[in-house]
Amino acid sequence: MVSRITGDEIVAMVTVKFDVADIERDADKIRFRINDIDTKEKFVELAQKLEDHDILCQLQKNQGHTYMTVRRLVMKKRNWLFSSAWTPRIMFGVVVAFVMLDGYYKTVGANQIIAIGDPLDMAMIYTAALLGILGVHELGHMVAFKIHRMKTSWPYFVPGLPIIGIPTFGAIILAKGLMVNREKTFDIAIAGPIAGLVIAVIITLYASSTVPTFDPSLQQHLYDTNQLADWMFGEPIIMKASLALFEKDGQDVEVLMTPLLFASWIGLFLTFANLMPAGQLDGGHMMRAVLGTKMLNICTYASAAIFVIMNFWFVALLVLLMSGKRAGITIMDEVTPLSARRKMIYIAIMALAVLCAPIPDNVPTVIEPLLHLIQ
Repeated sequence: MVSRITGDEIVAMVTVKFDVADIERDADKIRFRINDIDTKEKFVELAQKLEDHDILCQLQKNQGHTYMTVRRLVMKKRNWLFSSAWTPRIMFGVVVAFVMLDGYYKTVGANQIIAIGDPLDMAMIYTAALLGILGVHELGHMVAFKIHRMKTSWPYFVPGLPIIGIPTFGAIILAKGLMVNREKTFDIAIAGPIAGLVIAVIITLYASSTVPTFDPSLQQHLYDTNQLADWMFGEPIIMKASLALFEKDGQDVEVLMTPLLFASWIGLFLTFANLMPAGQLDGGHMMRAVLGTKMLNICTYASAAIFVIMNFWFVALLVLLMSGKRAGITIMDEVTPLSARRKMIYIAIMALAVLCAPIPDNVPTVIEPLLHLIQ
């Protein structure tokens, strides 16, 4: 049970740590004007202590002065779907079944062209590869949460559309604490994509080295069986480079879309999508930490437009719907800026996002419907 502390005790805790110039008290909050120049570490320690007592404190600048506002934290009742310990387990089981089904179907189709293996065995490899990428991504987040002494939920894997689309749309985890400052927000957001990308690149290299190739004269037959890697949604630069490394990318070579190659494509695509500076995506949290909420709102609409241009209309709609709820993270320390080193890392991570982007060859054709809508 959380102990309830009084307003006087809160004042004592703040004045011990900070040089307080003025205090304003009313029914629901206490506002301190502080003179401290370096507030970062002291605020982190204080905020975490107060959070244990269901107290929220925020640090902001106003007219050249630094203010700390302290109020009772209103605990919102969590949706029943996310309050049950069985929910993440059931969702994971559904995703495993969907990925297995998708892998089995893709192997059966590939075996019509060339025997690549037993459908069940290949489905298991496909499942291990795809969920390995997503699992390590979420593990990266969880490790970052642990390093910053914050609690989090288990991953909630999101089922997709097997056979007709992708079998999973990734996973989400829910923070059980407040984001104290920009650095913690940035570190937690970036840890997942970096960890998942490492596994995605390894799988891409292996898939590229083992994928069967065919003479272009068989192209129409392979299109008809839906087993040609025609990259209708775009080929990521990393995958293109990987295939070229093993001399499987050129005018005189066509590549069979094996389950493992498709798993690597999904992994790269989800990494790219997650790094976009939009809404509740990891890239959105990073953008929020780097440039603030106003710029994030602009970038969210720009990201949705990019998804439309790339022919990912569903993803664009999903990004806008998620952003429309305005349930984004709240950074408690709005005063302490993000370090220059992290800003440089952000530039590098955006370059990685470009390398993971499935850039379509038919961009003019893709944007034609959009131009009609504008007209």
